Amino acid sequence: MYELLVKTRFAAAHQLREYDGLCANLHGHTWAVEVSVAGRELDQNGMLMDFKKLKEEVQKVIENIDHRNLNDLPDFGPGGEAGNPTAENVAGYIFKQVKLLLASRPVSLKVTGVRVWESPDAAATYREEE
Repeated sequence: MYELLVKTRFAAAHQLREYDGLCANLHGHTWAVEVSVAGRELDQNGMLMDFKKLKEEVQKVIENIDHRNLNDLPDFGPGGEAGNPTAENVAGYIFKQVKLLLASRPVSLKVTGVRVWESPDAAATYREEE
């Protein structure tokens, strides 16, 4: 099994609903994101996927949340599919969106994990169960 990992960053504000703590206040982060994909087969060039193309696909997802208040987005709003904009739910949202984008690739790829860092020493990871 081969695995690739790409990293990117985005800036976004959020506040946690129904939370008793400082994060209930509107605040922002420069989020770091790591996306891992895996597959068994390499293409004719000996690559699982070109890093540049993988970064472009990840960036399509990031563009929707970069420099935004996550609470204003339907997915993270009250009743939204992604839920309260916690680090855990942001990781899950990015995972699911990248998975949808990569589903049409000719070489079978599986998103194996997304880790989001909301600070240099605090991260959340989303993976699907095998």
